[in-house]
Amino acid sequence: MKTLLGKYGLKIQDKFNEIIEKPILTSAIVLLLVTIIVGGLSLKYYVNDFETFWPQILTEAHGMIFDIAVIGILLFWLNKNGETRQRIKTYKDEIDDFRLWESEEAAFRTVGNLKRLNRSNIYEINLVNCYLIKTNLNYVNLKGSNLNSANISNSSLIETNLENTRLNQTNFENSNLNQANLNAAYASGANFKDAFLIKSQFEGAFLIKTNFVNAFLMEANLQNSYLMGADFENASLYKADLRGAKGLTIDQLAKAKTLYLAKFDEEIFDQIKISIPELIGS
Repeated sequence: MKTLLGKYGLKIQDKFNEIIEKPILTSAIVLLLVTIIVGGLSLKYYVNDFETFWPQILTEAHGMIFDIAVIGILLFWLNKNGETRQRIKTYKDEIDDFRLWESEEAAFRTVGNLKRLNRSNIYEINLVNCYLIKTNLNYVNLKGSNLNSANISNSSLIETNLENTRLNQTNFENSNLNQANLNAAYASGANFKDAFLIKSQFEGAFLIKTNFVNAFLMEANLQNSYLMGADFENASLYKADLRGAKGLTIDQLAKAKTLYLAKFDEEIFDQIKISIPELIGS
């Protein structure tokens, strides 16, 4: 007998668990039970005193409409906001989980989280030491982010927004940053070796001891940037704009592949014409 009761008890418990796992079904059952109880208790008023009772029902109905219109919408908005914040936190936590993990899976999952954060209008992201080799970051907005010491080599960053980002010691070797926005970026010690930087924007950027060996800087804008110790060995600076650049020396430019049609301040241009005229005439 006890065994039989135990089996029935387990079945009832399983059925109960099955119901509460379905929110709509649970709500419908609760509504039905409450309707039966309230309707049963109110039946005598419907039958004997309907004319007095009905106006009270209408008053409560108007109160219910107000609750739905104001409190319901407010709660929905707060709940939606909370879900969005939680989702953003999850994306950031996943980026933290993959940090320093040098694998293709880590790289692609981190990029996926970056793009989801962008869709939530989040652009300032901590990507320090992240592994992002061979990834597609075209058109991604990372304005104000921190990418110090990240590895983004062999990647595509066409028209990516890196304005005012921290890129110190970041590795962009052999990456495509054509038309990328790096205005006011902090990229001291960054590695742009063999990188494509055609029409990229570096205005006001800090490029101290940055590696531009074999880089393609055609039509790049380096106005008012800080270039102390930057290495331009075999770099193509065709039509590049270096007016107002700080710390730029003739020794640095002498290593470049070409300076043809590049723009310089008058003082440095006079030195080029005397010391390395072949680089501006070919």
